[in-house]
Amino acid sequence: MFERIVERFKSWMNSGPADAIVKTPRIIPKEVHRISPDLVSWEAKRTCEALQKRGFQAYIVGGAVRDLLLGVTPKDFDVATDATPVEVKRAQRRALIIGKRFQLVHVIFGREIIECSTFRALEGAGVRKDAAGRVVSDNVFGEMWEDAARRDFTINALYYDPATEALYDYHHGFEDIAAKRVRMIGEPEARYREDPVRMLRAIRIAAKLGFTIDSATERPIAKMGALLKNVPAARLSDELLKILTCGQAVESMKKLRAAKLNQALMPILDLILSEPDGEKFLMLALRRTDERLAVGKKISPAFLFGTLLWPQVAKRWVHNEEKRGMGRIAALHEASVEVLATQCQQFSIQRRYQADMHDIWLMQAKLERRTGKAPWSLVQHPRYRAGYDFLLLRAMTGHVPQSLPDWWDAFSQADDDSRRSMIEAAQLEARRTGEKARRTRSSGGSGKPEDSAAAGASEEARTRRRRPRRRRRSSGRSGETGSSVSGGER
Repeated sequence: MFERIVERFKSWMNSGPADAIVKTPRIIPKEVHRISPDLVSWEAKRTCEALQKRGFQAYIVGGAVRDLLLGVTPKDFDVATDATPVEVKRAQRRALIIGKRFQLVHVIFGREIIECSTFRALEGAGVRKDAAGRVVSDNVFGEMWEDAARRDFTINALYYDPATEALYDYHHGFEDIAAKRVRMIGEPEARYREDPVRMLRAIRIAAKLGFTIDSATERPIAKMGALLKNVPAARLSDELLKILTCGQAVESMKKLRAAKLNQALMPILDLILSEPDGEKFLMLALRRTDERLAVGKKISPAFLFGTLLWPQVAKRWVHNEEKRGMGRIAALHEASVEVLATQCQQFSIQRRYQADMHDIWLMQAKLERRTGKAPWSLVQHPRYRAGYDFLLLRAMTGHVPQSLPDWWDAFSQADDDSRRSMIEAAQLEARRTGEKARRTRSSGGSGKPEDSAAAGASEEARTRRRRPRRRRRSSGRSGETGSSVSGGER
């Protein structure tokens, strides 16, 4: 009973905002924190060692330390030091100074990049804020305790020295990790004004790690979401990508909606979720993304952004085809261009992702054509796998028949003879479906051949057969009639 009371007292003492002014850290030895040195990358150790040899302080910081304490191999490592960016660059073999708002140094080891930052001062004449209180320029360097106070959450304000294996803790982050709690350093409202993206980070970290957000940290979020509108679109795009690829995208999205941040993060999200089957399609895509990450498979940012915007593309696709009388592929191309022009500019999605998104979307119409030479070239397309996965999502939500992705899956794995047989069978099926559709239209029915992929292929085949033959003028004697010749099979 007494132990339970003590634990509740400790929890109460550690709840609420952490004091930002703590100058002396607790030094936690390796016997207590039990971080495995094997999980620390050689590149991070080498970066710290090069700085320490020159008399500087250097520690692994941030999310990497948090993951190490949880026994997880970090995706990337950050280093904090009292060396200036110029001094860091001189100490490393290959390094680049980047950034304007915060100057950082990227220490390059082949494909591995260690991000190295100089301790930030708590206050300084060089810190500039806008009218809303957001920090827009800050390259004032300070001491280690100031840098710890400047960090967002207690669980991210831990410093690990790979040389001595000691852990430095200023704000009880070690206990908060043990309690699975996300807690802000300092007064939450003021910290959110300095950087509104911290609201998104709190939700993402809590969802990713299965932590709870401290009540004092969570309380201001719902009423301060409008501050995100003052954040550059590129930063919001980067943060959204982190949310979608954190491995708990479904849970993150639920938390964003509960905190009413989805409208500020991506205004079109509410519109997507209000579309028929829009929420079902999006959540299925996020769930499958989480599953792929869980088993170590790679994911494409273009694919994720494509799923977010697909409901708008699909709506315009139908409009272009039914109202404007455009062909199926042309209608989809036009819809894709329209959405990319409007939404990607507003949300600052990188151009390289836009090109891939367009390819994945356009492939949805091309995958409906299983006749002629098209299937042979499609399976060789660089975006075929992404296009097929997207088609599979549409089939799982009932937008296309499941037989369509099943056919492509079998075709991609078949030998040449089997592929020819499959195409011949698809052509016969398209012909039968087309004849049935014609009979339906002749009898005044409401059947729509475009509702199935096979009917669409049949309709295209019929259009080709109906094309008038071109006549060739005779070059012979006058009065001799010209003979008609076929334009040939396409």
